[in-house]
Amino acid sequence: MPKINGNEIRPGNVLEHDGGLWVAVKVAHVKPGKGGAFAQVEMKNLRNGSKLNERFRSADKVERVRLEQKDQQFLYETEGMLTFMDATTYEQVELPADLLGDRRPFLQDGMTVTVEYYEEEALSLTLPEKVICTVEDTEPVVKGQTAANSFKPAVLDNGIKITVPPFVGVGEQVVVATETFEYVERA
Repeated sequence: MPKINGNEIRPGNVLEHDGGLWVAVKVAHVKPGKGGAFAQVEMKNLRNGSKLNERFRSADKVERVRLEQKDQQFLYETEGMLTFMDATTYEQVELPADLLGDRRPFLQDGMTVTVEYYEEEALSLTLPEKVICTVEDTEPVVKGQTAANSFKPAVLDNGIKITVPPFVGVGEQVVVATETFEYVERA
C-alpha cells in the first residue's frame, strides 16, 4: 500500500491508522504562527463508525488504502441481512442492512449498488444518486398556489417523508436524491 505525507490527505481518502480503517471526512490545513504546519483531519472508522480527530504533520507518513469497488445487484433481505449478487461471477454475498443506515428504504429489488471491499471484507454500500419513488400521500393541489418556493409534505411508497412542489399529486412518480432525501424532479 502506498504511504502518503500527512499534508496530502484529502477528504474521502481511506487510511490505515492505529490498526483500523478510517475515512477522512474533513481536512483543514493549519499554519500556526509558531511551529510547523499540519493537517487537522476528522476521520470516521469504517468498521464501527466511531470518529477521531488527528493531527498529521507533513513529515508524518500514513498508509493510504485503496478499496475495491464492485457493482452488485440486490436480490432480497432476510433477518437484517441483505443478499447481493455479482453480475459477472454470479457469486452471492450477504451484508448487514445497517451498512446503509437511514438510506435503507431507498434500496429496491434488482437495484445495482456499489459495494466497497477491503481484502474480501465489505465496508460500505453506495446507492445510486437518484431513485424513482411513488408518492403515497400528500395534500391536494390548491388552485392558485403559485408561490415560487412553496413545498408541501409527502409520504413516499417506502415510508420516507419529503417535501414536494405543489403540483405533485398522489400516485405520481418522483425522482429523489438518496444522499439528501430531497425531491429532484418528476419521473
